[in-house]
Amino acid sequence: MQHQDLLDPDALRLALAELPLWTLDTERGTLTRRLRFASFAEAFGFMAEIALHAERHDHHPEWFNVYNRVDVAWTSHDVQGVSARDVVMARLCDAAAARRLQTPAP
Repeated sequence: MQHQDLLDPDALRLALAELPLWTLDTERGTLTRRLRFASFAEAFGFMAEIALHAERHDHHPEWFNVYNRVDVAWTSHDVQGVSARDVVMARLCDAAAARRLQTPAP
């Protein structure tokens, strides 16, 4: 696994500006997003696609799934917060979700 540094506040602010559907959970040190799909199959397809990306990048999400909802959190445990790797994975999540025509979750 490649070492990454914790994003400094300016880099984190820029990353969040490019990821408008994501929020920073400062208590947990994670980038988080809730997604809602049309069905369980769509949610599971999203998770399967991200699982393949996660394996390729050797960087895995914390996530939770109930029916058509998927809550995703990215963090770099080795630096106890958000690194560039988390931003890359959040972008991959956004692209995968967009292909599945998700609707915004409340």
